[in-house]
Amino acid sequence: QVQLVESGGGLVQAGGSLRLSCSASGSIFRINGMGWYRQAPGIQRELVATITSGGVTNVADSVKGRFTISRDNAKNTVYLQMSSLKPEDTAVYYCNARIKRVIIGPEYDYWGQGTQVTVSS
Repeated sequence: QVQLVESGGGLVQAGGSLRLSCSASGSIFRINGMGWYRQAPGIQRELVATITSGGVTNVADSVKGRFTISRDNAKNTVYLQMSSLKPEDTAVYYCNARIKRVIIGPEYDYWGQGTQVTVSS
């Protein structure tokens, strides 16, 4: 069993900052890629940022320069530092991790439960 638990969402004014955290726990051999996605009402879920186990990042153009993804491999945790927030950043943010549970076996995608981020104008 693997769980991803997110924290750090909330309500913030435009121009403000928030930091999201997501920790993975359970039967884990190795965590490969981790990332953040978001979904606003009526809109398809979209990639925000991803990070490999080696620290290589990929950030969506819409948040580049404002959001930073990082991870602590020792804690099985990924972070999303969000700055200069805009009302259009309002969405439910989901954590994702690609996890191998055993040394010989496939990796699977796991998702957190989602955390609401609301940016008021």
